Amino acid sequence: MAKKAERVLLYQFPSKHLPAAEEALRTLGIRVELLPADAWREKIGYLLGLKGYRPAVPTDGVHFDFPHEVMLLENIKGKRLAKVLAALADAGVPRISYKSSVTPYNTLWTLRYLCEHMAHEHGAAAAAQADE
Repeated sequence: MAKKAERVLLYQFPSKHLPAAEEALRTLGIRVELLPADAWREKIGYLLGLKGYRPAVPTDGVHFDFPHEVMLLENIKGKRLAKVLAALADAGVPRISYKSSVTPYNTLWTLRYLCEHMAHEHGAAAAAQADE
């Protein structure tokens, strides 16, 4: 069975860390794509170029303000994920709190919904740590 191509989508990634992140990922043979600011409207499946997804219809006056960088990992998991995160750290890229592996389920979500979902999870985790 052929290995599936690995890809990382970066959203709102800080420009000062972008060259180091791109170099670290490409050295590992991982394709890197930068998402535009308005990508939050689109479904993850569309952003990945999967069949059956169409672009979102822009709606005037709707904005989404998410102040964090996001990393979406396609076909990267387990020990390989640990290697990728270590390579980014070694390259001087600060820890990325908002990251998600692509799943068949979340390809149906918009990037906005995924960001909101991750923010909710981070809030819940922070509250649980505070209770300890």
